[in-house]
Amino acid sequence: MPRNRSTLAVALALVAVPVLSACGGSSAASDEKVVTVYSADGLKGENGDGWYDRIFADFEKETGIEVEYVEGGSGEMVQRAVREKSNPQADVLVTLPPFIQQADGKGLLQTYVPKGADQVSGADKSADGTWTSVVNNYFGFIYNKKELAQAPTTWEELLDAKYKDKLQYSTPGVAGDGTAVLIKAMHDFGGEEAALEYLGELQSNNVGPSASTGKLAPKVDKGELLVANGDVQMNYAQSKDMPNLGIWFPAREGGRPTTFALPYAAGLVTDAPHSENGRKLLDYMLGRTAQQQVSEIGGGFTARQDVKAVDADAVALANLVKDVEIFEPDWDAIEKNLTEHVDNWKSATGS
Repeated sequence: MPRNRSTLAVALALVAVPVLSACGGSSAASDEKVVTVYSADGLKGENGDGWYDRIFADFEKETGIEVEYVEGGSGEMVQRAVREKSNPQADVLVTLPPFIQQADGKGLLQTYVPKGADQVSGADKSADGTWTSVVNNYFGFIYNKKELAQAPTTWEELLDAKYKDKLQYSTPGVAGDGTAVLIKAMHDFGGEEAALEYLGELQSNNVGPSASTGKLAPKVDKGELLVANGDVQMNYAQSKDMPNLGIWFPAREGGRPTTFALPYAAGLVTDAPHSENGRKLLDYMLGRTAQQQVSEIGGGFTARQDVKAVDADAVALANLVKDVEIFEPDWDAIEKNLTEHVDNWKSATGS
């Protein structure tokens, strides 16, 4: 899901790490003061003021290790790592579920339990120590507060003709948040068949596919779209520069609004060329200082249970989800059946 801009992505795509071997790279590569991160977008700020911007700068200052950053959709980052599996270029991989489970299943992650991971909830880390959530988050939708007097409340409202060509959601299977649309619909409508029937109807209002969830927010802010999908962390951070963005959570008609956790989960890449630097960065991400900055700087929720943020942003974020029913997807089942779910969605929507 590329969601935000990536000023380095094109340049970094051309960077080759020399003389790497299938067993993790040469000693020269291992000694380099660099760590390469492949990440789902959302944590890097629009104006260089995001959580990644802060912690990467602080990490480099503290350790002398430079962070090279490549971002894209969760699925895109996993696929890139798959293509490079015999000659890995990334050290740390950060994606949303179910793509972190997919990466683990494809053997892309090695076991490493960062310092502080004992304070991360069991549901937010793998049992075998291959990945750990570093920023907690929730799935959501956005609307234009200027054009709409109040947020929509139900899925059914989005079928109204006033949303024709004014509604868009990112592509399931490509974007993490796009995949989340399908997951939430399956939960709210009581199964895949009913969810796909609804999404098939919704297609007449949908502008069309989007690989980038982040690019939808500016369109909503400007009024080009009235409604789009997103997630709480990304959209809350964007709303500081986009005053017309409002966050909401669809419900079934007559039911309660729902959401689910959609954390940024990080793991150390198998045979990473700079494994030791990757371990240091993962430790830093889960450190108390970085975790205390998650809400105020990143617009997200700390991954550590022992870090209690009390800043104004943390309070506002908690209020956003306090009356929303939070369910827990079966990520292993979703990952196992993801290709089938996406293929069925394509058939139902003609995408």
